[in-house]
This record gives sequence, structure tokens and C-alpha cells, in this order.
Amino acid sequence: MKAILSSVYFGSIEYYTVLKNAEEVLIDSHEHYIKQTYRNRCEIYGANGKLKLTIPLLRRGKRVPVNDAHIENEHAWRKLHWRSIESAYRSSPYFEFYEHHFIPIFEKDHTQLFELNQDIQNKIIQILNLDVVVKETESYQKEHSGYTDYRDTIHPKIPPKNKLADKRYIQVFESKYGFIPNLSILDLLFNEGPNTISFL
Repeated sequence: MKAILSSVYFGSIEYYTVLKNAEEVLIDSHEHYIKQTYRNRCEIYGANGKLKLTIPLLRRGKRVPVNDAHIENEHAWRKLHWRSIESAYRSSPYFEFYEHHFIPIFEKDHTQLFELNQDIQNKIIQILNLDVVVKETESYQKEHSGYTDYRDTIHPKIPPKNKLADKRYIQVFESKYGFIPNLSILDLLFNEGPNTISFL
């Protein structure tokens, strides 16, 4: 399968299920940035339930290509996000095993959203040892012949079409709020560790 995906911030389990099962993936670096999507937000499982982490962006007009979306770094969002991730997963089975992979990402002063997202994605592909060719688009196209398009279907407000995204595993706060499906890949990784790949 060949797929086209959006650039995302610590993408959902559904997103990484596509990445794992594709032989080639195109990341659309030229589509327009869209608010309230996974492009600059992820969802984790905190002590009070589902927690949305959103990267603040500089406002530069309505139709900004995602590869030109700039991060607002005046606020300490990186420290806040890492503290939230650490608080949510410190007691998970594999947090200490993987945290050193992600600390440098939060220490780096990224200015562009696309660059940050690709750094994260490359790191997760490396951790999961995914055998997939990832390329970036050279221009925006509404359709890409031969590619299954997931740009608009993998979305926080659209239930996953792939039932693998709903596959149950043990979550840290499940006893308080029940199982929450299709969170960020971080939730699955910190809870299942090397077994993550079998859930994708």
C-alpha cells in the first residue's frame, strides 16, 4: 500500500497503523495548515482523562502551507508539554526505557512546525523499526495517483476507520476513566514498549 498523510505532532495510533502497513508514504508538506487537527496537537492520557497538547503557532494569515507554519516559542510550551507527558507516563512500564529518545526533541528550539513533526516521526519510525519509505511532496496536489489519501480522514473529530486503532491495551489511568482508544502513539509506546508493533 502507498499512502499520503499529513504532518502530525506525535501522531495517533491510527496514523502509525497506516505508517506500519504502508510500503511507501508521502507526507504532504505543501497542504495548508488546518486548525484543530493533529498537525499541531496530540492527545495523551493524563491523571484527569484525555489531555490535548497543542503547539502554539504564529499567526501569518489564513492560508499558510504547513511547511511555512512557524512555532510561537515565546511561551514555554515545550517545558509544559514534556512535564505533562512525564506526569502522565512516569509510572507506565516503559517510560524510563524511551524518555531519552524524546528529551532532545523538547530541548531543541524548533521554529517550524513541519521540521519538528518530521524529527518526531523519524524518531518513532526508528524506535519501532518500521520498514517504510517516507518522502515529502514537492507541491500540493488534491489527488496523488496510486496513493490512498488519509490527509482529511485521520482527524481528532472523525472516529478511526481502522479497527486496529481501537485495539485494547493496559493504560495507566484506565481504572479511573476506562480505556481511551486512538491516543497519541506515545500512550501505546510507554505502556506496551517493544510490543507496540503488534498493536499496529
